[in-house]
Amino acid sequence: MPSPKRLDAIFFRTRGSNEPVREWLKALTKDERKAVGEDIAYVQFKWPIGKPRVDHLRGAIWEVRTSLGNRIARTLFAIAGNRMLLLHGFIKKTQRTPSGDIDLAEKRFKEWQDGER
Repeated sequence: MPSPKRLDAIFFRTRGSNEPVREWLKALTKDERKAVGEDIAYVQFKWPIGKPRVDHLRGAIWEVRTSLGNRIARTLFAIAGNRMLLLHGFIKKTQRTPSGDIDLAEKRFKEWQDGER
């Protein structure tokens, strides 16, 4: 019998009901979506984990690191209780995760928290 999930993955939703990470995933190829999805699922079942699959970026923001052949995908998330809130996804173009991407994830997490109250 498989072990139960430790975290439920949920997509951040904007006030306009857009789900940026879901939309980003849909723009990837089928194989890329599968790889990102498998890495997210791995985190759901194995949390808490660290490198090389997951890295802490700043504050509440973490990243799932997915290798897509010659490209690198990052899915930024935060943990809230037993939920893994998927905040931002992108293809990494530099060695370091750009601070603008982390800022965006932090902004979305704060927006989500404000909506939860």
